[in-house]
Amino acid sequence: MTALGWGPGLRLSIREHGGLIFVGADRQGVFHVTKQGHVRLPAVVRQWCGLVAGDRVLLAADPAIGRLVLHPPASLDVVVARVHAEAIKGDEA
Repeated sequence: MTALGWGPGLRLSIREHGGLIFVGADRQGVFHVTKQGHVRLPAVVRQWCGLVAGDRVLLAADPAIGRLVLHPPASLDVVVARVHAEAIKGDEA
């Protein structure tokens, strides 16, 4: 939140695309940064990516465009599988 310059009360938009969750500042957003400086993911957002209580996510802030990207476990599995497949192909060459 500090890297993005986001503080309590900031209105946010949250959307899913390609298995990732994108969060950005939005004057008309229906979500907001909490008083504690957190972004809470509503149940409908968690359902988009199959998140359940206790799941860990990878957070990636992109201050240049003012966006937070959440990578759920399923998206990380895809990335790791792709990297491993490419590494194995390169090792066989």
